[in-house]
Amino acid sequence: MTLLNCTPENESESLTLFVGTYTDTESEGIYKLQFDAKAGKIVDSRLAAKITSPSYLAINSKKDMLYAVQEINDFEDGAGAVTAFSIAGDSLTEIQTVSSKGAHPCHVALSPSGNQLAAANYTGGNASIYTVAADGSLKGPTVVLDHRKIDTTKTSHAHMAQWVNNDLYIADLGLDAILGYTDTAEQVVKQSKTVQLQAGAGPRHFTSTSNGRFLYVINELNSSISVFEREGAMGYRSIQNESTLAPYFKGKSYCADVHISADGKFLYGSNRGENTIVIFSIDQESGRLALVGRESVKGDWPRNFTLDPTGNFLLVANQNSNNICVFRRDPEKGTLTFLNEEKLPKPVCLLFL
Repeated sequence: MTLLNCTPENESESLTLFVGTYTDTESEGIYKLQFDAKAGKIVDSRLAAKITSPSYLAINSKKDMLYAVQEINDFEDGAGAVTAFSIAGDSLTEIQTVSSKGAHPCHVALSPSGNQLAAANYTGGNASIYTVAADGSLKGPTVVLDHRKIDTTKTSHAHMAQWVNNDLYIADLGLDAILGYTDTAEQVVKQSKTVQLQAGAGPRHFTSTSNGRFLYVINELNSSISVFEREGAMGYRSIQNESTLAPYFKGKSYCADVHISADGKFLYGSNRGENTIVIFSIDQESGRLALVGRESVKGDWPRNFTLDPTGNFLLVANQNSNNICVFRRDPEKGTLTFLNEEKLPKPVCLLFL
C-alpha cells in the first residue's frame, strides 16, 4: 500500500518499490523495498517472490497486478517466460506463468487500456502480445511479431515494446529501428511505420512526451539519444542526435535506460561504462535537448533507474556493484545530488507501486 500525505511532518512518507534482479549470483527474485520519501532513504528490504531473473517489471493501473519477465531460454521450447502476480497490499502472489514465445525476454509493458500486454524477446528477435483477462491472467499470445523476417541480413534483438498512445512501438537493437504497429487490440496487427536509426546505433529504450509528439530513443551501442518529432499518423522525423558521454571519456560505454520527469522539463539517461546519469533539459516548444550535465551513479553498470512519485528523488539500479543509489533531484534545475545507497544483489529494474 502506498501512503501519501497522511503522516505528520516529522514522520516518514512510505512508498513501496519493487526491484527486479538477475538471479545468477545471490539474488532470489523480486524484492520489495520501502522508500522514505521525506528522508530520501530506503528503510526496509525483503524478498517478495522467488523467480528466475525477473529483469523487467510492469504494474497495472489498478495496482493489483504485477507482471515480470523471466529472462531465460529454457522455459518451453527454447523460450523465456512471463509471470503474473496479484498484489495484495504490497505482497506478491504468483497466479500464472506463460511462455514468452522467444528467448530471453527483457521488457514487458501494458497497453493504455490495460487489456493487452507486450513482451520483447531479445535473443528471440520477436515480441508477443497477450490479452489481459478481467482477473489479470494472460491469454495467448494472440500475436507474435517476428522481426527476424523483416531483415534477414541482420540479427533482430527486440529490446522494448511500449505503447505510445494507442499504437505499439518496438525498439529493435539489431535492426537499428523502432517499428510501429496498429490495430493490436483487434488481433489484426499492421506494421505501419519504421523509425530508422543510424547504422550501429542499437536503439534500446525510448520514451515520449505525454501527447506523443516527441520521441526520445536511447541508443546502446553508440551512446546517443535520438530525438524524433511526429509526422503524420504514426511517422516520426529525426530532429536531433546527442551524445550521452563526456567528450573526454575514452573507455567503452553502453546506454541503458531513459526517462522524462513528470513535468516534461528534463530527460535522464544511464551510461554503463562511464557510469553516469546524463541530464538534458527539454525545450517545451521544439522538443530539442540541451545538456545540463551528468552525475556519477556511485556504482558500476547503471541499468534501469526511476524517478519516485514525488519527483524529488531519482534511484539508480547498479547491476555490477550490487547497490541502489538514491539522489535528490532539483526540480527547477534538473540536477542530482547523491544521498545514500542500499545494497542488493544484481538490481536491474526499479518500479514504484
